[in-house]
Amino acid sequence: MPANSLEQVRNLCMRRGFVFPGSAVYGGVASFWDYGPLGVELLNNIKKAWWQDTIYTRNDMEGLDAAVLMSRKVWQHSGHEATFSDPLVDCKACRSRFRADDLVGAWIGKVRQEDVRRADTWLRHFQAHERVCAAMPEPLRTAGVQIMQEIQAAHEIWWPLGRLFLKFKDAGDEAAARKMVDDEDARRANQRMKSAQEAHKQFIEQNATAFEFACFKAKEIECPKCGSKEFTEPRNFNLMFQSHVGPVAADKGTDEEKAARVYLRPETAQGIFMNFAHVQRAMARKIPFGVAQIGKAFRNEITPGNFIFRTREFEQMEIEFFIKPPQFVKEGEKNDQQWHEEWVEQRFNWWLRYATSPSATLEDRDATAARFRARAQTPDELAHYAKATTDIEYLFPGSLGWGEIEGVANRTDFDLTAHSNDIPEEDLKRLKLEPNKDSTVKLDYFDPDAKARYIPWVIEPSAGATRAMLTFLCEAYHDEVVTEPTKQQIDQIKSDAAMIRKNAEKKIKEAQKEIAAGREAKHDPAKVEAFLNVLDETVARLPASLTELLTALDHEGAQNLEPVKKFRPPTEKLVEDCTRTVLRLHPALAPVKLAVFPLKKNKPELVELAQAIKERFQRHFRVVYDDSAGIGRLYRRQDEIGTPFCITVDFESLEDGTVTVRERDSMEQERVKIDDLPSYLLPRLQGE
Repeated sequence: MPANSLEQVRNLCMRRGFVFPGSAVYGGVASFWDYGPLGVELLNNIKKAWWQDTIYTRNDMEGLDAAVLMSRKVWQHSGHEATFSDPLVDCKACRSRFRADDLVGAWIGKVRQEDVRRADTWLRHFQAHERVCAAMPEPLRTAGVQIMQEIQAAHEIWWPLGRLFLKFKDAGDEAAARKMVDDEDARRANQRMKSAQEAHKQFIEQNATAFEFACFKAKEIECPKCGSKEFTEPRNFNLMFQSHVGPVAADKGTDEEKAARVYLRPETAQGIFMNFAHVQRAMARKIPFGVAQIGKAFRNEITPGNFIFRTREFEQMEIEFFIKPPQFVKEGEKNDQQWHEEWVEQRFNWWLRYATSPSATLEDRDATAARFRARAQTPDELAHYAKATTDIEYLFPGSLGWGEIEGVANRTDFDLTAHSNDIPEEDLKRLKLEPNKDSTVKLDYFDPDAKARYIPWVIEPSAGATRAMLTFLCEAYHDEVVTEPTKQQIDQIKSDAAMIRKNAEKKIKEAQKEIAAGREAKHDPAKVEAFLNVLDETVARLPASLTELLTALDHEGAQNLEPVKKFRPPTEKLVEDCTRTVLRLHPALAPVKLAVFPLKKNKPELVELAQAIKERFQRHFRVVYDDSAGIGRLYRRQDEIGTPFCITVDFESLEDGTVTVRERDSMEQERVKIDDLPSYLLPRLQGE
């Protein structure tokens, strides 16, 4: 079972040297992370696997490393300077800052499923939306109010029938409920309701900015922190980090300041577009061909979080694959739709390949595949330049849920056209572009087969290296019970848990009295009660839930409970003795490929042979030597960081030249001759 919370993965990363908070000595900087000894190895291996599969195994790809800082004109003509922004509002009461669209989205969705059964809730919902529409400027005000009035009229017809349907369904009378669904009047009422709601949805999507402003103007939005409804007006906040080239002391907005202004790139794609013609000519490439790049990108995100999922500094693994425009595609050649589908399939399979350990069973492989999906964006989600985009998503543990890890977009000819001069008026109009008077070139291509010049279309697979790291860590993380605890040990845990509950219930009563008297309580009754529920649920599932005990004890409601402090040390020892944490990483991604141990560290001949084996392999990949604990504990350490194989050198090794090779996932051990180690290990470390 993979990780069931991001906190598990985060704790492992911090403890074992994968990821550290940036600038921690000075309290850190929000959403900036440093990648430690194991983290940088994992990241490098992910990038190496991506480069290998996208460059070396194909005949139609080239590599590139473009500069982070580019001319400001790049971002002006790509549209980033004007549109790459989020709408922000500040609460006037508590000074907290929020994305306006997030608050409005939460407000729109606040009619929860259980509220559907309450007519008064619907009425309040209608009235609130009508007030928002009334706060919009004309002619949107009239259109919005009319839509809300139609929804309310449709609801007055639909509600009695809907309530009757729910009544039959709750009573278990499926036949009567089905008859209600099939009833002609109910169908008409339901269809009218759906049509009115769809019209309202489209109205909001088409007038999103005006609707957001009106929500705050009508004072319908509450601050999530303090409950105030007083906000500043929404204003756009550009997500690009700004800097200057050269010694600039000019005031912001002056011609001198603007001339020196640059941005830390928010994406790597534009660097590829800048070099399209250079790469094509230098490498004598014919369309179709692609250019791949791995590099840092920077976005001043307003709401970063979920560990390394959304950060302000990250790495992209990006491809721009240049293809023929539809009008130049010959019979038997792939068109843009086919190229898009092919890249979606290839990239999806790449994720599945490296998310799955070679030793996984068919059942495990199916379970892994179920946590990945390729989801086509709806028309309202598409970027203005995209004909189609498919997001490859992973089901992350906890509240994060489905998250995008790669997007494969059909960007048509938008980008190369945007950076070109001398573009025909009809193409500018089609792409909604202004003439580029700053560009010195036209980024087109002479097709020797068609004997014509054209601007290529582009298919763009774009993945995040750091998101890939989080994805593979979450999928690889497993807590396993390897030795069943005895009945006596389980009974002791249950006894200790009962003692904790008794103490906690006493603390809850004391805290409630303190609060009632207007005094500050040492404990939060709600949090303590929540902890007890988690503890009871975990204990009830023992021994299967043994690995979850320490997580339960880390609950914020367990703080300052004395029995918990006493319970923790023996629990930690029991968990350590009976369980293991293992990262079932694909061998090609594992930070450390091989660990070598001498059975006895005070025997020079064993140490010398173990060191020799380490030196033999460390020229090829990361190998560690460790003699700081017993063999069992050393195995656990390597399991926790995903090391595929461990070698133990013992006294038998001195006699017959064999060593014990232990495999991570199965924990099976095999005697292998030292001379045969390369032929034994290398294919397995490549995932073969």
